[in-house]
Amino acid sequence: MLFNSPIYIFLFLPVALAVYFLLNRYRMLIAGKSWLVFTSLFFYGYWNPLYLPLIIGSMLANYGIGTALGKAAGGASRYSRRVVFAFGIGANLALLGYYKYADFFLSNFNAVIGSDFSLLRLALPLAISFFTFQQIAYLVDSYQGKTREYDFLNYCLFVTFFPQLIAGPIVHHEEMMPQFEQLRGKFRNYRNLAQGVFIFVLGLFKKVVIADTFASWATAGFDQSPELSCAGAWIVSLCYALQLYFDFSGYTDMAVGSARMFNIQLPVNFNSPYKALNIQDFWRRWHMTLSRWLRDYLYVPLGGNRKGNGRTYVNLFLTFLLGGLWHGAGWTFVLWGAMHGAGTALHKFWSGFGIRMPRPVAWLLTFGFVNFSWVFFRARSFADANKVFAGMFSFSGYRMPAGVRDEAIAWVVVCLLITALAPNSLQLAERFKPNWKWLLYTLGMALAAIVSLDRVSEFLYFQF
Repeated sequence: MLFNSPIYIFLFLPVALAVYFLLNRYRMLIAGKSWLVFTSLFFYGYWNPLYLPLIIGSMLANYGIGTALGKAAGGASRYSRRVVFAFGIGANLALLGYYKYADFFLSNFNAVIGSDFSLLRLALPLAISFFTFQQIAYLVDSYQGKTREYDFLNYCLFVTFFPQLIAGPIVHHEEMMPQFEQLRGKFRNYRNLAQGVFIFVLGLFKKVVIADTFASWATAGFDQSPELSCAGAWIVSLCYALQLYFDFSGYTDMAVGSARMFNIQLPVNFNSPYKALNIQDFWRRWHMTLSRWLRDYLYVPLGGNRKGNGRTYVNLFLTFLLGGLWHGAGWTFVLWGAMHGAGTALHKFWSGFGIRMPRPVAWLLTFGFVNFSWVFFRARSFADANKVFAGMFSFSGYRMPAGVRDEAIAWVVVCLLITALAPNSLQLAERFKPNWKWLLYTLGMALAAIVSLDRVSEFLYFQF
């Protein structure tokens, strides 16, 4: 079920809200929480019911292991706790590896030794990268004695809460489970409801009006054109950069807005990344909860910046390399991660000299690097990426690829200005007031979005 589908907007979400607050109104608090767990599992199973046992089994196993680790802190032997902890982490990684990376490793193994093992061709279960990372963090914190004994229903909601289940944000137990316990959050809050609707509609507008428009042009250039002119290659690459921006930003807004209607505050995950003035700043703004996870559960355990500059650069590179692999099982994703790891390490080295670039130059270099790297992120193969790069540096004229209209240039210019200069969703949400002016803004965006719902498409981050 897609956030941008009529069944979600006009049926699932209103029913989920109405029943939840009705149950809580009559002080049936456990029933209300159970209803949210049920609707979240229904939301997940709507895609493919066959994967429901997977997420339920993962949730039960991790809750049991985490609870055992928490209770054993200071009691059981250190060795036995390590064994339980290692088993829990290993089981999560094995599950993720089997479904997401088995064919990648098999195909590379075949290529290296000349074998002919059949690929498994498994369908990737939705959200497996997200709920696996959330639960690994829970196990690590349980092992370190940073968790308390959580209610089972709260844990189930932490894993499955449908606004953030499919593509994040990657939530942390400390910021979510206490919210599920707060009594004041159980009852209808009209300001939160109005603000949630505004944020959701803003995200819907970004997705179906802007991102999906760029999607058709990016697809025409990357997938359908045998070659690209210089201007065509740059426009196509920028179309994808803007498609990804508004697609992920739109999804994030819809997730945040949906949760806000239930009086739940999701963590900030997107904060004008195309305003960044260096690559480190970009990662403080793009997929912020993934950056936080990689920092806390990979970069810091590797040693962070505590073991000298050389080790810091290596740790940064390895963290982003694995971050690239998290996004997808392919060498283009590995190279994309390596580029960001090298870029972040280089920025760390450069910043040690205390030299500051003029802001326009810093922005141009940062955005240029990000846009360049997105080519590998989007390309299905290195041949596809090389096609785009060959066009970029061919100086072969203006001709646009078939399927890319000349108006794409105007769209690119206007939307780049929006991403670089306009207030973002967070700032607009802070300014929001439940009055007639904001109602008209919301209705205008909703009308434009609803007109475009005939071309419903998946969000790009669903594939991760």
